[in-house]
Amino acid sequence: MTERIDVVWDMETGDPDDFLTLLLLCGHPAVNLKAVTVTPGSRHQVGVVRWALAAMGRDIPVGAFNIDHPKECVSGWHYRAYGDMPPSDEAAPGWQVLAENFDEDTTFITGAPLKNLGALIARGDDAPDWKLGRWFAQGGFAGEGVVPPELQLSKFAGLDVVPTYNFNGAPRAALAALTDPRIGARWLVSKNVCHRVYYDPEVHRQVTAVKDQSRALQLIWKGMERYLKKKRDGKKFHDPLAACCAINPDIGTWVPVEMFRRGGKWGARCKEGSDTHIIIDYDPVAFLKTLTTTGP
Repeated sequence: MTERIDVVWDMETGDPDDFLTLLLLCGHPAVNLKAVTVTPGSRHQVGVVRWALAAMGRDIPVGAFNIDHPKECVSGWHYRAYGDMPPSDEAAPGWQVLAENFDEDTTFITGAPLKNLGALIARGDDAPDWKLGRWFAQGGFAGEGVVPPELQLSKFAGLDVVPTYNFNGAPRAALAALTDPRIGARWLVSKNVCHRVYYDPEVHRQVTAVKDQSRALQLIWKGMERYLKKKRDGKKFHDPLAACCAINPDIGTWVPVEMFRRGGKWGARCKEGSDTHIIIDYDPVAFLKTLTTTGP
């Protein structure tokens, strides 16, 4: 990988996935991480993000949707795995960080409800000039009519709509983002595929083999070593899959679609020529290779 992509990462901290993705994006040789935004953006969450950036030797803008959020919104795993992470208020408004770091050469990856992006879109004339090259979202759903029956997970078989957390966490923002002409292309890593992807003992073994070549992989290994001691079957790896697809879109098999919402659930319809694509299958070998890349 000789060229790096400019990336902005939007995350939460209720689950290990997002933090591990932050580490991955900080250290991947194909990524130039420009900024991070957090939802809802409490001081404890900002502290966790600032800790990770410091551990990776990075000093980049951090944005929060609501720095005064009354709850910590950080899972205990973060502290058990990595130790003390002091709260911090070193964050700008999330929408502002996005506006200042979006351009037509930037990739935006989202692993959280779209409150920061929604806040930017809602600014209207207060932030009129931004454009975004690509958006890779962990969220959405493609089912019956888009995904062939042989690729449908049994729990989603025959369904055309299901709830999806990141889009339902800010549904108006999601609907706005899916149609905003300032976003050049949308790539959705949806439930029918990401629910097949796990960080399990076999993936851990392969990360162990290369971790000493990468500070990011050392820290990912440390967190998952702790996680796997209690949950030996592994961890669903939704957000790292989305990040790896942004780095190497050939990991996924994509279909052009238009998204819709019905009864609080999300679905997709095939639409030729659409700027929105949704994943229907993935290459596990290419995913693992991208995840564990340590050099050019």
